[in-house]
Amino acid sequence: MNTSMNHHLTDIRFKDFDLHPDLIKGLDEAGFEFCTPIQAQSIPIALTGKDVAGEAQTGTGKTAAFMVACMHHLISKPADENRKPNQPRALILAPTRELAIQIHKDAAAIGKYTGLKLGLAYGGTDYDKQRNTITEGVDILIGTPGRLIDFFKQGVYNLKACDVLVLDEADRMFDLGFIDDIRYLLRRCPEPAKRLSLLFSATLSHRIAELAYEHMNDPAEVRIEAETRTADKIEQSIYYPANEEKIPLLLGLMKTLKPSRSIIFINTKRVAEKVYAWLEGNGYKSALLSGDVPQKKRQTLLKKFQDGEFNVLVATDVAARGLHIPEVSHVFNFDLPQSGEDYVHRIGRTARAGASGAAISFACEDYAHYIMDIEEYIDQKIGREAVTSELLVEPKPPIKMERKPRSGRQNRPRSGGHRGSGGRHQGRGRDNRSRRR
Repeated sequence: MNTSMNHHLTDIRFKDFDLHPDLIKGLDEAGFEFCTPIQAQSIPIALTGKDVAGEAQTGTGKTAAFMVACMHHLISKPADENRKPNQPRALILAPTRELAIQIHKDAAAIGKYTGLKLGLAYGGTDYDKQRNTITEGVDILIGTPGRLIDFFKQGVYNLKACDVLVLDEADRMFDLGFIDDIRYLLRRCPEPAKRLSLLFSATLSHRIAELAYEHMNDPAEVRIEAETRTADKIEQSIYYPANEEKIPLLLGLMKTLKPSRSIIFINTKRVAEKVYAWLEGNGYKSALLSGDVPQKKRQTLLKKFQDGEFNVLVATDVAARGLHIPEVSHVFNFDLPQSGEDYVHRIGRTARAGASGAAISFACEDYAHYIMDIEEYIDQKIGREAVTSELLVEPKPPIKMERKPRSGRQNRPRSGGHRGSGGRHQGRGRDNRSRRR
């Protein structure tokens, strides 16, 4: 864990802080010894009881930063003697189910010896189980806005005794349209001066600053700035394949690079299914993760991916944020994302917590026009690589995917593949490149 990645860490240890011994014990056992920069700078401020608004790149240890501050605050400050079982002492808001689950997992490890009870609330599954746990009483309630508001309106819990409020990935809350839900919950907490509030975001933009001004008590801003918006240890490269070269190129790179664990990002579910079918047909045991995968299946797939049962994950942007999967060696943007921010979050799935990684993007005929915006956003040029005949593998046929007919129509396969999907290899396509950069 942290201890093996000293090149990414500061020389400040968690035990250098005046933390409760039970918290230190959990941190030690979980492998947290030295702090990352965001932890080193934000924890001392929060330990004084002052609010913090933190900006740091993905994968830099924000979860441990706010969890340590939150738990120390709860241990050090006794609960109100009039507090009822259905009144959590801390509320941690996350934009996605995956991130909420990851925060809960980290909290369980860090707080193992604190005696603090954890509750988890997210949509899609385990409704009664979640409800019962919260009803019985939790100290820290972690969840996504929709399910939290559902339980709140039913009177499952209230926020009158909330001593700590945490907003994680605040920028993503805006992106996903949760901001009204967030404000609804925040207004039902004690006033800002009577609680500790911690906000973390990849960017402290103007809209985040407004949110902080309204719902926090003069927070200290902590900004961990890198030279670029992307992690320093990610080796980035870009290829310009013709559409029909995308699958042969992907297979060629997989064969050449032999990634130990990789995520392949696609813009649409339909194309994701096609890429998955090609990979499976060519001997790459893969998993497919898109927005309509049921929650239980999604968790099972992610666990199998983490456990190494397969080493390729084909995903739409549902997987781009909030997933902490260690040791992802390569990220492939099979389809170039449509914004610089999405690009940063996708490639941030590799080079987690100081490890190195590679991000390889395909700027095909359909998506190449997004590269200028991406490079402007990250303020750097991505290294161009040539699509050579040696890299293009003649693919074996894809597996057949079961598909339910829509509206009574049969889904007949198109000849030559789908535009942008990397259909069957139809020659090398070199003549098409003369009209592109």
